[in-house]
Amino acid sequence: MDMLNSIDTSVGLDVGGTRIRAARVDVHGRIQGRVTEAVSRDRDSFLRQVLRLVSTVRDDTSRAVGIGIPGRVSGTNGAVHSAGYLDIGGLDLSHLVMEATELPCRIENDATMALIAEAQNTSELVAMITIGTGIGGALLRDGRPFYGSDFAGQFGHIIVAQNGPSCNCGQRGCVETFCAGPALGSLIAQAGISKGTSASDILAIAAGGDEVAAQIVTDWATPMQRALQSLVAVVDPAFIILGGGLGADMAQALARKPDVVDWFDRPIKAARLGDKAGVVGAGLAALFLDNDS
Repeated sequence: MDMLNSIDTSVGLDVGGTRIRAARVDVHGRIQGRVTEAVSRDRDSFLRQVLRLVSTVRDDTSRAVGIGIPGRVSGTNGAVHSAGYLDIGGLDLSHLVMEATELPCRIENDATMALIAEAQNTSELVAMITIGTGIGGALLRDGRPFYGSDFAGQFGHIIVAQNGPSCNCGQRGCVETFCAGPALGSLIAQAGISKGTSASDILAIAAGGDEVAAQIVTDWATPMQRALQSLVAVVDPAFIILGGGLGADMAQALARKPDVVDWFDRPIKAARLGDKAGVVGAGLAALFLDNDS
């Protein structure tokens, strides 16, 4: 990509299991314009939606497109191997977007994009867990994504219960089946609490001394605590960021838990950018990361 100047922007897209966010992002990570809508889950309508959103958000200053996708995305070439609830596995999204927009396009796992935004100017090894419709993860080392052999960061599929629920990945007992949004919704429903009650509502009720709400918080946070202990034992990040729509709520829920043993005690932070992290990171990755990172 040619040398950037201060007015250059990119288009960042953050694809989730239920929503897709698009924004024009400048070289400093500031959002210039933003659109959010329900995500289209089948292949053809998803591609049309992506191209329409890029067209809506871009302007004459836009130099690239970055797209964060949930699921297994190759760190080597951005190929989408699977995307959770979306039927886009195998779709050559980068090529199709480049062909239609005449802009370079970078594809990454959505958690990687969020971590790029959250950990700008950080040289330490940092981990991020995103909690929403599913659970994703990413690693950043020396300010660049760390992929392992190709797919490092699938933290939602750390097994926390040997005979737990079946997961979309084919395993049983993944932390995603206990701690993602649908799992929290099931805990709330099983307790006989109104369906529209949010995680923040439950936390507030629990803080007020309600035992039923407190048990929901415990049941939701305990599997995540186990998964984070495994993550620290294997990867030993300097700190862990919790993001996604439920990241701040999970950070609050974990704060209610007893401290872990010293071996596995690493700082846990709620994402500071909230639901903006994915589009900001996608925009920054498109502008600043070369294709062989």
